[in-house]
Amino acid sequence: MLESTFPRIPGDVGNAATWPFPVLYRVVDGASPGRVVRSLSDGSLLSAFLEAADDVAAAGVAIVTTNCGFLALYQREIQERLRVPFVSSSLLQVPWLQCLLPSEQRVGVMTIEKRSLTSSHLAAAGIRADVPLVGMEEVGGYFAESILGDCVSLDVERARAEHVAAANLLLERCPDIGAIVLECTNMPPYARAIRDATGLPVYDLTSLVGWTIAAERRADFSGWV
Repeated sequence: MLESTFPRIPGDVGNAATWPFPVLYRVVDGASPGRVVRSLSDGSLLSAFLEAADDVAAAGVAIVTTNCGFLALYQREIQERLRVPFVSSSLLQVPWLQCLLPSEQRVGVMTIEKRSLTSSHLAAAGIRADVPLVGMEEVGGYFAESILGDCVSLDVERARAEHVAAANLLLERCPDIGAIVLECTNMPPYARAIRDATGLPVYDLTSLVGWTIAAERRADFSGWV
């Protein structure tokens, strides 16, 4: 978990009610939203995230994840330390989803701040540099500033409207998009609105964690022959 005070509404990965299974949180000291999005590449927070990952893994969790998509930069280093699956970012879904689409369609990405999502972040998740991107700062910036500025209040309906506007802008630029991935872990509360507005499947960290944990917690099948 980042060190933050902004509201964790249902759907946000930092809200335990988002998940259909028990979760364990650890806050990484010094990992403010703005610092992680804008300055993560300097490596100064890696040791703190490694320590937090070790801590939750030692507690017996099935998988370890984060609550910022920009932590794709640390995927390899943290996974090397763990013996359980590590899911750094929803961006890890992009190459897989591209395989599911017709050749004439592409996966598009919505990110909290386009100018901070570099080719290094994309490469760490196995994503081509020419992936269609839209940043929330391009459609007013209220949501981006609320999260990155760690504001203590959030106008959910205003944030929802910005997400729909960003998705529409993405499709306006790239009509060949066949699926959307939400980079930011604070975006899942608006996935339904994006799906309704665009008609496209929308993926985020909750979908990635969902299929990862499904493989870890397999159940027996029942029925009739």
